[in-house]
Order: sequence, then structure tokens, then C-alpha cells
Amino acid sequence: MRTYDGAATFRPIRWASRRNLALAKSHLISIIDDDPSVRQATQSLVRSLGYAAEVFSSAEEYLQAGRVGDSSCVITDLHMPGMSGTDLQDLLIADGHQIPIIFVTAYFEERTLARVMDSGAVGFLRKPFADERLVECIDRALAASAPKQ
Repeated sequence: MRTYDGAATFRPIRWASRRNLALAKSHLISIIDDDPSVRQATQSLVRSLGYAAEVFSSAEEYLQAGRVGDSSCVITDLHMPGMSGTDLQDLLIADGHQIPIIFVTAYFEERTLARVMDSGAVGFLRKPFADERLVECIDRALAASAPKQ
């Protein structure tokens, strides 16, 4: 499998071999983005890591699918038609869900970065981003959602 790394080249992703695949399969990563090419590329990357991945074209579609309780992590675009990524974060928090959220955006705003991170986001990436940066964020998100021993 090949994925775009944010630079001008394509390269194979081989991270899955370094992970506990049984543990990885127990996690669902929900990907929400209105851009079909971003959804597909992100889903391919997440699956190459051994995780289950479901894609949604909007926050509303994600909420209607009933996958909130199953999601170990949400990767969402910040700016989308209808409900924005920040609106989704606010709603999930108000409903008592503690799902780690990673935001991706083509439109960087310092105040938005501060707001979502203060509200508990585990990552904020600017498009295009390197695969490694998203992998780091996913690792952080899943560590944050792991039961404390």
C-alpha cells in the first residue's frame, strides 16, 4: 500500500508490523471530512496501522450512524458545511463523551487551535500533514483513552 506523505513523493507505510495488531483491531478510528480524497487517504493510512477505520462526510452523518460509543478516536476536519469540527467537539463534551479528537484543517487560526486544545483535543494538524504526524497523534489519542491501571 502506498500513501501520500505530504511531500512530493509516495512511499510505503510499514508501521503496522511494529504494533500489537490484536490490540489495534479493538480500536475504531472515525474519520470525518467533507473532502472524499482526504477521507480515503486518511482511512488507508489508519488501516495500514492495523486499526479499523470508518469514514463520514459530515459530523451529522457521524452522529446519525450511532458510532460515537464505538469510537476510540475521532479525526475530524475543522471546517465543514453544516456542523464544524469544533461544534462536534462541543456536542460530544456536552453529552459526556470523552473521545480523543484530532483536528485537521487547511485554514489555520491560532485562537481556534487554543480553543480546541483547551477543550481536550489531542492533536491539531495543518493540511497537508506528514503521515508520521498523524500517527503520533493517533498514538497519543489511544494512550489517552486507554484504561488507567
